[in-house]
Amino acid sequence: MKEKSNEATPQRPQGDRVLNSSLVEMDLTKFIEQIKNEPNWKNNTHNTITIFKSDAMRVVLIALHKNALLKPHATNATISVQVLEGSIKFITDEKTVVLHKSQMIALQPNITHSIEAHEESVFLLTLSTTH
Repeated sequence: MKEKSNEATPQRPQGDRVLNSSLVEMDLTKFIEQIKNEPNWKNNTHNTITIFKSDAMRVVLIALHKNALLKPHATNATISVQVLEGSIKFITDEKTVVLHKSQMIALQPNITHSIEAHEESVFLLTLSTTH
């Protein structure tokens, strides 16, 4: 397996974080602090950081300001959403679920959904694709 890293960018000058390797450590507390201290967080409704990315799976940390909305969208991956801080509303055409800290859901591929933050919130999005 070839190790994959992310290089420094103007938004993330510290860069050089490992995205894929035989073992990838992820300090969620550190990543939450990082995205909440970036200009993108201060200037927008949300901020994200991909903390793992392989051909089969991607893990993304997402922080939302109170009342932020991620517009309706769908993906061809099976996803899970795990709330780490705050409270979000996860909305599909068939069901709406309010998730609080330490709660999570799983969603099958190709289902349109949106997410609304009831308060400042952080959640972990995992996308799993099959080949």
